[in-house]
Amino acid sequence: MNYTLHQLHVFLKVTQNQSITKAAELLHLTQPAVSIQLKNFQDQFDIPLTEIIGRKLYVTDFGKEIALAAEKIINEVTTINYKMQSYKGKLSGKLKISIVSTGKYIMPYFLSDFLKKNPEVELALDVTNKSKVIESLTKNEVDFSLVSVLPDTIKVSSTALMANKLFLVTNFDIQYPEKNYDQSILETLPIIYREKGSGTRHVMERFINVNQLKVRNKLELTGNEAVKQAVIAGLGCSIMPLIGIKNELKNGNLQIIPIKGFPIQSTWNLIWQKNKQFSPVASAYLKYIEENKAQIITDKFDLELLNA
Repeated sequence: MNYTLHQLHVFLKVTQNQSITKAAELLHLTQPAVSIQLKNFQDQFDIPLTEIIGRKLYVTDFGKEIALAAEKIINEVTTINYKMQSYKGKLSGKLKISIVSTGKYIMPYFLSDFLKKNPEVELALDVTNKSKVIESLTKNEVDFSLVSVLPDTIKVSSTALMANKLFLVTNFDIQYPEKNYDQSILETLPIIYREKGSGTRHVMERFINVNQLKVRNKLELTGNEAVKQAVIAGLGCSIMPLIGIKNELKNGNLQIIPIKGFPIQSTWNLIWQKNKQFSPVASAYLKYIEENKAQIITDKFDLELLNA
């Protein structure tokens, strides 16, 4: 056999995505180039690695075993490269982080200077909902996760980053001149919910249940951006994190309805599996966060809004 590391990499991407087209996109190659590499790799085995059924690509049982071996080989080669960099006195490796969707408004600021100071570090940042974030942490697929609600299904350690304040917001179709509305106003408004599994929805529903409010679920949308655009368009109101709507508030696209008991507050936490064995990169990043998070908040965030 005379397969190359490149062929292993191509084959692994194809099996992970069960698609030549998707693998080509991720590898920044043309589809024919991926097909040729896959064929050249397959030709070295007497047993099929993949099969096409109804125009859909499937990985055979033998192919799955080869994919696992290919992943181990690629990981070992990557480790060798990182070790070579460490002997040169450079911090190198991959930092893997999963964050909830609203975390995209804050996490880049807690990463940018660290990555600038350590250019050999690779970042794998997955932005998804809370359920998938916790799943990736449970499977030990990431070093850290960013959440606004600590999980109760897995033992974690954590460090608090900053406050996460949520307000009831709407557009300007109707004016709300009073300074402090009663919580019962929530029962009269069409409320837009985030999808199930969202940390924002969890905080929102906890407030509603604790205060025994009968709130009408007007609409349910996936992602903070979708909810924000729906509120701006006048489809309803929603309880949203301040950090994700500060520009819309400044521009006059949204307004906060002042309500007794608001803002609802949670905390952005960077979490990791309890007793996790950190890589040098993960250890260095955690130390960086502990030493610099206060300064990052001061330098990068609008304290007037955060203290609202």
